[in-house]
Amino acid sequence: MRLIDCHNFDDFRTLAKRRLPGPVFHYIDGGADDERTLARNTQAYEECDLVPNILSGAEEVDLTTTVLGRTIDMPLFLSPTALQRLFHWRGERAVGRAAERFGTYFGISSLATVGIAEIGATISSPKMFQLYVHKDKGLNRAMVEQCKAAEFDALTLTVDTIVGGNRERCLRTGFTSPPRITPRSFLSYAAKPGWGLNYLFREKFELPNLSGHIGEGSSVALSIGDYFTTMLDQTLDWTMAEQIRADWGGEFCLKGIMSVEDAKRAADIGATAIMVSNHGGRQLDGSRAPFDQLAEIVDAVGDRLDVICDGGIRRGSHVLKALSVGAKACSGGRLYLYALAAAGQAGVERALGNLRSEIERDMKLMGVKSVGALGRDNLRWR
Repeated sequence: MRLIDCHNFDDFRTLAKRRLPGPVFHYIDGGADDERTLARNTQAYEECDLVPNILSGAEEVDLTTTVLGRTIDMPLFLSPTALQRLFHWRGERAVGRAAERFGTYFGISSLATVGIAEIGATISSPKMFQLYVHKDKGLNRAMVEQCKAAEFDALTLTVDTIVGGNRERCLRTGFTSPPRITPRSFLSYAAKPGWGLNYLFREKFELPNLSGHIGEGSSVALSIGDYFTTMLDQTLDWTMAEQIRADWGGEFCLKGIMSVEDAKRAADIGATAIMVSNHGGRQLDGSRAPFDQLAEIVDAVGDRLDVICDGGIRRGSHVLKALSVGAKACSGGRLYLYALAAAGQAGVERALGNLRSEIERDMKLMGVKSVGALGRDNLRWR
């Protein structure tokens, strides 16, 4: 199987599985507990159908949207995700270049494998930084200040990770950051020599946004679940979130909002956007899917801030459904991480190209000339 054979999400997932050691693949692929919410994130889009309006003369369609203060060329962007150089040796550098080519937002995580300053200096398209609030207050301040200096466009505070989810696949495979190769996992890594050579002989793996303050994740191996539970501040509350917003002073997003009450509170503290997200089904299994909650959240706060639907996106039609409900844009992680693992920057570009083509083609088939023209009259619920 080659990159040219990848026409959809599942194709990229198949190729990624062939390229990655088992523990690394299952870190991307897995969810919490029984993975019911992971599955539901995509299944939720099947609860409604698109209704086209024909003979509209939609020869040209406009995919641009404005979100978090920036106009982007397509209504889909790349969510910040951790540890990207474990999936491909170029990591965030490859993802950022792909996002730049498609004129869309991309984000890096507090647990990124390329530093804030480098991304700020080398990527010209809109950038967000995803902040995990650590117990180390100096670390939190340092990351925010570095983002200001690097002229990031938005700060995104993740609010659903004060403890790690029960990711049983990672428990079974022993996945840690950095990878800890044990007798049990040795064959999984040895079976992928290409990955191993890149890991051993390319740039040393670390988490540069953290490594000047803490060793965990860079030189001290921990599972991601243990990292969240031991290193992040479990006292995070609305007062702290409002203070972070004030310290940042720019476009501010809360990632992990799932209830109307929290969406209203986000608007009250001055957030300019929310990402309706359950962390890709990796935290609270049994929770609702983002698309399940989208309509009532849009109705409650859509006139006060940008509502972004994050998670479960596999097709351009999923994006159109979320926009029809009222989302300003959509985002996701796995939709580009499998492609990154499969073929680096070229893989991410192909994945984005596939999705952009689907969005454009489906808009023409829907008879809709701009993403802003989509509305609930374009949907019928089953």
